[in-house]
Formats: sequence, structure tokens, C-alpha cells
Amino acid sequence: MNSQNPQMIQVEKLYKSFPNKKQTVEVLGDISFTIHQGEIISLLGESGCGKSTLLNIIAGFEKADSGSVLLDGKPVEKPTRKCIMLFQNYGLLPWRSVLKNVELGLEEVKLPAAEKKEKALHYIQLVGLEGKENLFPHELSGGMQQRVGIARALAMEPELILMDEPFAALDTFNRYHLQNELLRIQEQEKTTMMLVTHDIDEAIYLSDRIFIMHPNPGRIHKELKIALSKPRDRSHSDFQYYRSIIFKEFHFNRADAPLEFNI
Repeated sequence: MNSQNPQMIQVEKLYKSFPNKKQTVEVLGDISFTIHQGEIISLLGESGCGKSTLLNIIAGFEKADSGSVLLDGKPVEKPTRKCIMLFQNYGLLPWRSVLKNVELGLEEVKLPAAEKKEKALHYIQLVGLEGKENLFPHELSGGMQQRVGIARALAMEPELILMDEPFAALDTFNRYHLQNELLRIQEQEKTTMMLVTHDIDEAIYLSDRIFIMHPNPGRIHKELKIALSKPRDRSHSDFQYYRSIIFKEFHFNRADAPLEFNI
């Protein structure tokens, strides 16, 4: 990713704490980074290091104690259509069809009903669900449900999509397939994306840069730029090189380190 692309997200000296019984627990401490337009960024780290909290602050769902988050140069003070959050539980309404679930994101847009339907159908086709417009969530696999969630997010034409472990609930084969689909869609739409993941391979496979977080308080300990062309070969020695760096960062032994970790 060309660092000369316009800056989209600027996070500066972010601090966040939560009350816990009679004490205050610092969750994030002195977080600063910049994300450029069109990048895919992964937040990688053990549970409890503040990854999801950071995502919620960027999305406008949480307020930081101090510091700033700028989206296109403007402070993030509340959720907006410029920035959409995609969760691992899909967030689909069970009583609405695929089409109606995707159209849900367009309900506040001032467009004729026919144009909303046309736009929704375009993104349904983009995520490979053409012909399944009238099915309901219970009639879809987990991978298909996640595609509906992606289509709904894309239909809103956000500048930034935030994803909190979007493929964690899927089996390995579906996860690999959706990772490929996400790269294909991102290449076509040029949408900036930031995701939280516990899957080391997923972070390397998808990301232009990986922010490795450490806890107590949560902070970005290392930024790792992945200088590999996409799509990437998970078996290639260059891919293994980046895995080795991350394993060392978390003090894993390469011989027995898992592909995923949920600490």
C-alpha cells in the first residue's frame, strides 16, 4: 500500500480506562497511528489488550478519556455512515430476506425504492449471493450470512469498515474462502478496512500492516508492514518469515506454535 495515499484515520495519544469495583483499570495507553486510504490494517494481540475497545472508539461507540480520533480530518464524536462496524455475529434480522437485510442499511438514504433495490442487488451479486435474494438467514450457512453482512456494509458506501473478528465463527475452509472474497471486494471497491483478529495467518494474509498490541494497558508494541503482493501463498517462505516474527513477538516456539491463538 502506497503511504502517499491520503490519510483517512489519525489516532493521537489515545487513553481509555474503565471503572472496576473500587479502582480504575487503564485499558488503552498512549495509542497513536495513521491509516491511509485503501489500506487493510489488522489489530493482533491477546485477549484483554483493548483491541475491540480501540475499534469502538474509532467507530464512535465509545469515548476516549483523552486523545483524538480524526476521520478525514474531522473528530469522531459519534457513529456515522462513513464508518461501519461489522461483527462476527452477522447482525442479520431473521425475519428479513437477504435483499431486505441489505436494504436495511439504505433506509435512511434519500433514494427511490427502485434505486435502493438496484443498489442492494449489486452488492448481493458482488459478494456472490446472486439468486439467493429471497432466502432468509436461517436458510443460509454461516459464511453466506457473513457475506450478507458485508454486502449490507458495502451498500452504505462507507469510507472505512471496521471488523471485529469477522470470520472467527467459521470453519477453516469457509474462513479461507471469505478471506479471498474480502480481498477481491476490497480491490474492486478500494474501501479502507481495519480488523481485530486472533488468527496470525489471517492477519498476514489480509493486511498491508499489522499493529501488534500488548496489554496492561493496551498499546501498540510493534507495527509490522507486510511487503508481499496479494493474493498471498500461505506456504511460501516469505509468509513463514512474517509468522516467525510474530511468534517471536509473543514468545511462541515455532515448532509447537498454533496457527491461531486465543489467549
